[in-house]
Amino acid sequence: MQIVSEGWLVIPLSLAYLGLLFVIAYFTDQNASARLRWQPAFYSFSIAVYCTSWTFYGTVGQASENFLSFIPIYLGPVLLFLFGWKLLARVVLIAKREHITTIADFIAARYGKSQTLAVVISLICIIGVLPYIALQLRAIVMGLDLFGGDAMREAVGKGSSSQIALFVSIALAIFTMLFGTRHIDATEHHRGVIVAIAFESLVKLVAFVCVGLLAVSILWDLPLSAQQAVSESFSFKWQEISVADVTDLVIATLLAMSAVICLPRQFHVTVVENNQVNDLKTARWLFPAYLVLLAIFVLPIAFAGDVLLPANTPADNYVISLPLAAGHDWLGMVAFLGGTSAASGMVVVSTIALAIMVSNDLVLPLLLKQGGLSRRNFAQF
Repeated sequence: MQIVSEGWLVIPLSLAYLGLLFVIAYFTDQNASARLRWQPAFYSFSIAVYCTSWTFYGTVGQASENFLSFIPIYLGPVLLFLFGWKLLARVVLIAKREHITTIADFIAARYGKSQTLAVVISLICIIGVLPYIALQLRAIVMGLDLFGGDAMREAVGKGSSSQIALFVSIALAIFTMLFGTRHIDATEHHRGVIVAIAFESLVKLVAFVCVGLLAVSILWDLPLSAQQAVSESFSFKWQEISVADVTDLVIATLLAMSAVICLPRQFHVTVVENNQVNDLKTARWLFPAYLVLLAIFVLPIAFAGDVLLPANTPADNYVISLPLAAGHDWLGMVAFLGGTSAASGMVVVSTIALAIMVSNDLVLPLLLKQGGLSRRNFAQF
């Protein structure tokens, strides 16, 4: 695969993209109206923070190995929003009535507002989510390594990708503090963050679809013998499906249905950031349509990568490696931005959700118990 000679361009491109997110969030926060003009659409696209770098990169890798394994990731949320949206609406109404701010608060409220249970759930979420946040940052490094390659290292220096990933982490932390956690009232909507996340969701959708269309064109232009080989490979994998695979499919789909509402970041965008319950009527079809549009291009990218890329290329890298191997450097940049959007959106929203948990369920109860706030004037905060 030819290394892109302009690989160092991903560095200013990444910084400019992060700057654009700051601008979007800032001007959105300056809007004083109670509801934004396109609020239902922003809300629906923000729910697509569900699609992390694993969905953007990893599902293609899964499909390359077992084309059934990626289906539950998309199928679960689609089924829940199409047929279980009334359940989601009920959860939103309960959260608004009880002033719920996190999934820990919600579960604790269902069991007599148990503070102990809220603490346990918060700790579980922190332990479970922090490694996933690290994985998103690792995905950004992977994109830098794939796209920048040796050219970036020659231009910036050894270890540059890790340094840029550190800078991205700092920038995302600043973004989260400025637009996500500076509010005293945790129930206040973070409209700047939501619009920025919605923009990122649109970017990763466009990027993935563009790479998918390239994959379709590659498969279409293959010689007849190569097309037949791809078809035979698909048929062979289809015949290899067992009862155990179908059982795994059903179980994984149920888990995905739970994840789309129970993950801290998903509960935050779907429930806490809901402006009006009626916005779910738009989300019930727009979010599933978003997922279906992503899902239909997973297999073409996987098959095209298997055909065009060297055998030692990791399948998780196909989304970026495929356009680079085809000579479409600009599309490689778009794919890199899509993967960065998928990773950074998850990091920002998860950090906000965890910060609220730590503040409301761990720090403040401890301060109150120790009397640390007994002589404080809350006007000081």
